[in-house]
Amino acid sequence: MTTYGAPPLENVTGARQELTVVLPVRLLRAPNWPEGPFPFELGSRRTDAQTRSTYFAPASARALYGAPGRPRRWHLPLDVKHEGLHLLGMELLRAATARNPEHALAVLHFSVQRQLLPVLRALRRPNPADEPLTGPFDPAGLLAGIADVRDPDAPFAIARPYTIAFMTPTAQQSPALRSGPEGALPATADRWLWQLASRSTPEDFPLPPETVGEQLKDAVRISADWSALVLRQGAAFLGHRADTGAGDFFEFGALHSRTVYLDALLLGSLQRDHIDELTDEISEVFNSSRLAHRVATLERNIAVFRSTYWRQHLTAHGPANDLLLAFQNQHRLPARFDGILAEAADYSRLVQTQESQQISGALGVLTILGLPLGTALSILQVLDDHSVAHLLIALTLSVAATAAALTTRYGRLVLSSLRGGDDKA
Repeated sequence: MTTYGAPPLENVTGARQELTVVLPVRLLRAPNWPEGPFPFELGSRRTDAQTRSTYFAPASARALYGAPGRPRRWHLPLDVKHEGLHLLGMELLRAATARNPEHALAVLHFSVQRQLLPVLRALRRPNPADEPLTGPFDPAGLLAGIADVRDPDAPFAIARPYTIAFMTPTAQQSPALRSGPEGALPATADRWLWQLASRSTPEDFPLPPETVGEQLKDAVRISADWSALVLRQGAAFLGHRADTGAGDFFEFGALHSRTVYLDALLLGSLQRDHIDELTDEISEVFNSSRLAHRVATLERNIAVFRSTYWRQHLTAHGPANDLLLAFQNQHRLPARFDGILAEAADYSRLVQTQESQQISGALGVLTILGLPLGTALSILQVLDDHSVAHLLIALTLSVAATAAALTTRYGRLVLSSLRGGDDKA
């Protein structure tokens, strides 16, 4: 069955197929793995932290790779093959937040030698019969003693593993191919791209013809040779000319999809997790009687997030920016963060208003207490009266006058302002 002329991918094996799986985990301890991201190599090029940092702004690089003496990322080369999947290695990225200091992201790098879409579908809808992340690829076994895979219902957990698929076509797979170097891209290419990114077939999720253009408008045309699409649960890269094998440009494309472009999406994941936490934190502001303290903590956490993670332009390398923006748009991160800033500003004004009321109340109390006493003492001073009895009488009368003043509407307003409450008179 096809959808709008797009052949399904269930039985298609591309010329080159790579898969990256991102899982939320709870970090138990820092692993004794080599520090830094997985250093894929292509010829003389080695994509270690130093090389990748040249693509990113310093703040983004620190969030992704750490700093000297403060590692945030580790990698472990592996060589495990099972049922058409080849696990090349793993990474761990510390993604701690204020409330979840053990939060981290595990990254598994695969090459795929069988049909790619069925593997992606199995990751989207796990079935014990065809679950890819079992046996030698079970994350619980691979990360034993280092990290626990999060329960899907736990905070920050995504519903399914986030996947990044890379596929190039053979000369016979015309639905993905341009009709020449400057030829138009067939509509079926974006249908394939959608299936890879959404991890679904037309039967799983038929695109409505009325909105198909809107759904696919955010596809990133990296060059005439390949495109990318970022969705909420996955991203995909698809070639648009036949892959000629060893030495082809697509070797470099696959390298970029596993490194710089992966890191742009990981930064988006960090941003999403922190915005999720800030959203939760802002919803609990009134759950404590210490409003000023809660708002001050919220403002500090927002400031730390903005200075450390919130980037919409992270590199001069255009496609990485486009991928990050696409991820942010899928999760509505800019709008959500603007809403958080607006709410925080409202709460800050509320705290300032309460503090002003309390200061005014304190000044009012001083006035109510001081005026009768000051008047009585002034009268005694004018009369040059040094009698202790008269002084005590004056003090008693001033206390009585103060008590009487506090029972008036003005007095109740002063006391209410001092408490930060509303007058009930």
